[in-house]
Amino acid sequence: MAPLVHRKRLPGNPSYAAWESSGLRWLGEAADAGGARVVALLDVAEDHLDLERLVPAPASPAAAEDFGRRLATTHDAGAPAYGCGPPGWEGDGWLGPSDRLLPLEVTAEPSWGSFYARARILAVLRMGRDQGTFGASDVVVFERVARRLAAGEHDDPADPPSRLHGDLWAGNVMWTAEGAVLIDPAAHGGHRETDLAMLSLFGAPGLERILAAYDEAHPLAPGWPDRVGLHQLHPLMLHAVLFGGSYVAQAVETARRYA
Repeated sequence: MAPLVHRKRLPGNPSYAAWESSGLRWLGEAADAGGARVVALLDVAEDHLDLERLVPAPASPAAAEDFGRRLATTHDAGAPAYGCGPPGWEGDGWLGPSDRLLPLEVTAEPSWGSFYARARILAVLRMGRDQGTFGASDVVVFERVARRLAAGEHDDPADPPSRLHGDLWAGNVMWTAEGAVLIDPAAHGGHRETDLAMLSLFGAPGLERILAAYDEAHPLAPGWPDRVGLHQLHPLMLHAVLFGGSYVAQAVETARRYA
């Protein structure tokens, strides 16, 4: 029986369809090797993607543990560099809600700290400063964090770039009778803790079991819970730029912890 089709309508930006579909294929390669399952991509057009229609189901404890192990395998599939896109991708990617997409720089940095400082923290800081979201005192705090990152204070040379989903909030994990399925990626090379921190930011079903199973499959570096806020800083800044409100104070207060 042919799979049921979900047609995902896309914004009027031809490169977005190519970006998301490239990410699905790249993550799908890891899924074929035991990584986290990825929604099946059936067809690609400039204004839509045809995807397998998924039937939601509750997230069981066993499914959460299975997802944690599989996500570790996806990350372990690796990437050529921090900030790189899927194989063959040229130009920047995209991140954010479909009606307000923001550019996501695709680059190739030798260290996570230099990548995260320049292509994520400072890139969003410029947007927020220019539109008045972040004031002068806020800018100083974010720049201090960026300097410490660029200096390598949080780098782990023993852990090479991971293959990330890149926007792994709970809404981009679909739970089905067969387990968790990844949707809506912004796939790139990065730090494995970034995906885990994003899962933690807005909560996810069975989060404790996911993290415990992940840590069994690939032990996380000592002190990683203390770095969760650092990895959440970029999405918090993006939310501040997009939506304002309490996200602004939350982003600044998080930055102060690492400044």
